[in-house]
Amino acid sequence: MDEANSKIIANGNEIKVIYADDPTSVDYTAYGIKDAILIDNTGKWRDREGLSKHLRPGIDKVVLTAPGKGDVPNVVHGVNHDTIKPEERILSCASCTTNAIVPPLKAMADEYGVLRGHVETVHSFTNDQNLLDNYHKSDRRGRSAPLNMVITETGAASAVAKALPDLKAKITGSSIRVPVPDVSIAILNLQLARETTREEVLDYLRDVSLTSPLKRQIDFISAPDAVSNDFIGSRHASIVDAGATKVEGDNAILYLWYDNEFGYSCQVIRVVQYVSGVEYPTYPAPVV
Repeated sequence: MDEANSKIIANGNEIKVIYADDPTSVDYTAYGIKDAILIDNTGKWRDREGLSKHLRPGIDKVVLTAPGKGDVPNVVHGVNHDTIKPEERILSCASCTTNAIVPPLKAMADEYGVLRGHVETVHSFTNDQNLLDNYHKSDRRGRSAPLNMVITETGAASAVAKALPDLKAKITGSSIRVPVPDVSIAILNLQLARETTREEVLDYLRDVSLTSPLKRQIDFISAPDAVSNDFIGSRHASIVDAGATKVEGDNAILYLWYDNEFGYSCQVIRVVQYVSGVEYPTYPAPVV
């Protein structure tokens, strides 16, 4: 820490800390910043009007780390990042849960077709909840987060339509917040367009995780003793738990682990790399 000069020094790189009460008061060029991509993870603004406050001198694009509202594009890397228009200056990376369910949902829709589905997330608690019972605009979230399982809503299901506009299936969703600090699991219950078997689905998803364009988004694990802590630090958006997968006829239930902090952050960085033109090849190259 270089407190005198308001800098954080990480691995020799100087990171300037800028203090401001209002983004419209900042001139980034005064700090030697130009054509930058600003990542807004405050969640204070989620529509185009609010996020446009960041488009100050020195800032070229704004990336939101929450579901965007209105006409703000919701981007899930690996699924629809290649639809970003070069002239688009404001975009959203959707939510951690949207990033967890959309890649495997796309994979299943491409291979089997999806008629309808429901996602139930068992989600680690967040700072939107209260530590102790207190007032909250969402009644249940006002109850003590470290002491309770809390039923609440999730916007992930509705965000699917923005990331997968060609998917006509109705996807519903809800969430249960639980008192663990990190790692969540999404239970994706799908009615498929054709019947299949558990073995076929697992073989397919294993191949997707290894050789497809979604291999950076989807991981696959068959460990019989896997628990949430095993996935802390995973760079994937979603990890298929083979042992928990259920398939019966045209019904498939996928259990998808995800590090809702680090895994999602990796997805955000991938989007930023893409819009900045700095993407690194992965080997072996995915089979398209």
